[in-house]
Amino acid sequence: MHSVTALELATWLNDAAQDTPVLLDVREPWEFETCRIDGSVAMPMNSVPDKLPELDTQAPIVCICHHGVRSRQVAMYLEQQGITDVYNLTGGVHAWALEVDSNMPTY
Repeated sequence: MHSVTALELATWLNDAAQDTPVLLDVREPWEFETCRIDGSVAMPMNSVPDKLPELDTQAPIVCICHHGVRSRQVAMYLEQQGITDVYNLTGGVHAWALEVDSNMPTY
């Protein structure tokens, strides 16, 4: 598993030369409704095993949660399933709000 900071992810998303990652938001629905990174796919942590076939495993996958703990667990799970191009957003959406999008609500 790789780690990516909020600033690194913002740069990645703005670079048309790089493969667009799947932004896998593993927070609960109420958290996703409160704030999210544009383009994120909501898949609560407990639903990932059942919804794994829905993921584009040919694209890089960036796992996202509030502070980066749950997403790290999901990223490790994905690696255990044989998916190798997996990233964890260090600091989660909280870091994104502080470092990239100051208009994003925090909680």
